[in-house]
Amino acid sequence: MGLYEKIVSGEEKLSLVGLGYVGMPIAVAFARKIKVVGFDLNEKKIRMYQDGIDPTNEVGDEVIRNTTVEFTADPGKLREAKFHIVAVPTPVNNDHTPDLSPVEGASRILGQNLTKGSVVVFESTVYPGVTEEICVPILEKESGLTCGVDFKIGYSPERINPGDKVHRLETITKIVSGMDEETLQIVAKIYELVVEAGVYRAESIKVAEAAKVIENSQRDINIAFMNELSMIFHKMGIDTKAVLEAAGTKWNFLKFMPGLVGGHCIGVDPYYLTYKAEELGYHSQIILSGRRINDDMGKYVAESLVKSLIKVSIPVKHARVAILGFTFKENCPDTRNTKVIDIYKELGEYGIEPVVVDPAADAEEAKRLYGISFQTMDAVHDMDAVIIAVAHDAFLKFGRKEIDAFYNASHKRKVLLDIKGLLERKEYLTEDYLYWRL
Repeated sequence: MGLYEKIVSGEEKLSLVGLGYVGMPIAVAFARKIKVVGFDLNEKKIRMYQDGIDPTNEVGDEVIRNTTVEFTADPGKLREAKFHIVAVPTPVNNDHTPDLSPVEGASRILGQNLTKGSVVVFESTVYPGVTEEICVPILEKESGLTCGVDFKIGYSPERINPGDKVHRLETITKIVSGMDEETLQIVAKIYELVVEAGVYRAESIKVAEAAKVIENSQRDINIAFMNELSMIFHKMGIDTKAVLEAAGTKWNFLKFMPGLVGGHCIGVDPYYLTYKAEELGYHSQIILSGRRINDDMGKYVAESLVKSLIKVSIPVKHARVAILGFTFKENCPDTRNTKVIDIYKELGEYGIEPVVVDPAADAEEAKRLYGISFQTMDAVHDMDAVIIAVAHDAFLKFGRKEIDAFYNASHKRKVLLDIKGLLERKEYLTEDYLYWRL
């Protein structure tokens, strides 16, 4: 009986190392079919899962209460599994170089608890070569085992889109790879248990790593182009969204929108690719150019707000400004690597301390990472300007009446920045509003 058969029969278990926005939904999906150990170093998070609470909002509390995943912060429990999936974040340092410490740390912990006959699959986004050249030596050193003899490795890039209830693990084709044909088939069959859309067998681990890192680099470049167009069209007095809607009537026009590019993928992955390219003597031109544009968008939005205040003769220093939304994307509690912080910090340079409201965000996380305390919507009144920064469902209900109530009634013109274009623009192209959007 092979490893796949043993896992399906319940004789062996699968483990998930890293139970965040990516790892936890994977663990829950597999637990519907097989025995799963869910491991994370964060004991507080583990206790929440054990209490039936989903802090990520990815699957919901009811699903967590009913799942059979064995949630644990005890690394020794990993010894009970033979198929391991590593799904930890891969951020960048302040100088935009890859920070591989999470995946290296996960490899050390797993290596210390690895048993003969295991298969280890990495899902973390990395540049080509990390799995075989960095992770494998750590696994071998910590376990005393030999890769290819005592254990096998594979790579299957995560494609989960946090906050997206349509494009889920089950509905997105899964790229899989293995160090040899036998491993590839085991990895493919395991993932086929839960991925209804099927799997794509990449020809090598490096090909699979490269496929993932270019997916987000491509999106980053396209969004950077939209952001650059937005800046150009503003100078021309043309509404960018109106231009894109017109251009989008052609069948082959790529429908991207301008915006803040944060999170753990699109704003990070390009740096992994360019880092490796530079190691090999090639200096990226297009990829890094797009990154520079997107990294500067928070500053551009803040400067646009300041210019708008000046246009309507409202003093900039100590202006009352509300920022609605702080997470890196809509309907997701994750504030890590949000670009809204760039708006907040830049406004601070002008003597403005914004009121920040985000009913969907992890308030404790934001306080810990940024030192920002969120306010409730009740605090948004007598404002000089309002920025709708994130397209949360909670903000979609705002109409003209609700928006009007946010402002100081004495202002002849109300400054409103609708970054995501949530509102009906024509309703605010009036004498009493200065409306701006990307």
